Amino acid sequence: MKKIQDYNNAFDAILEFEEALAKFTGAPYAVTTDCCTHAIEIALRLTYQKGIVKFPARTYLSVPMTLSKLDIPFEMVDEPWRNAYQFTNTKIWDSARAFSQNMYKKGQIQCISFGRTKPMTLGRGGCLLTDNQELYQSASRMRSDGRDLFQFSLWSDQQFFNEGYHYWMRPEDCVIGLNVLSQRTFTEQIEEFYNYPDCRKLRIVKYKKIEI
Repeated sequence: MKKIQDYNNAFDAILEFEEALAKFTGAPYAVTTDCCTHAIEIALRLTYQKGIVKFPARTYLSVPMTLSKLDIPFEMVDEPWRNAYQFTNTKIWDSARAFSQNMYKKGQIQCISFGRTKPMTLGRGGCLLTDNQELYQSASRMRSDGRDLFQFSLWSDQQFFNEGYHYWMRPEDCVIGLNVLSQRTFTEQIEEFYNYPDCRKLRIVKYKKIEI
């Protein structure tokens, strides 16, 4: 059993977990995040170009919330799905309910969840799978506040930063993931149907500035 104390640099646990995920899923690259929603957000920020993005209406509410936050035009459609679905006009797949060996398909950007009710439950966490090296490198920096975890152990040693967000997966959770993955203590069987509500019934309103 691995422990976080085994690492001189805790961020090495993140990179090791990502290597293990890439090997297991068959993806050339894996980037962990603190949740699947943020993996989707990063993928959209880095790759979305134009057009209305369509996706199934029966999904978790954070999905339309994310599109709204990014001011990306979207439409929710009455479309059944199992395990994963694609956002139209993108190569991004919401694969939150999917996790299996050699699941990666060439050219896709697959966003996985390690949250509750998911095949590999770590409590919280997510992952972006890709075969694009530039996306991999940019997504890795973006999820880590712009930090380059490959070259700098201390962010104070880094001088140039791309814009980033505090979306990284905790090293402690990555160690748990490494143990779960190595021991195969997860299920690859996904429910035939999951009871998501119809998100077309939601009314999303942006917050107003509060005068204080």
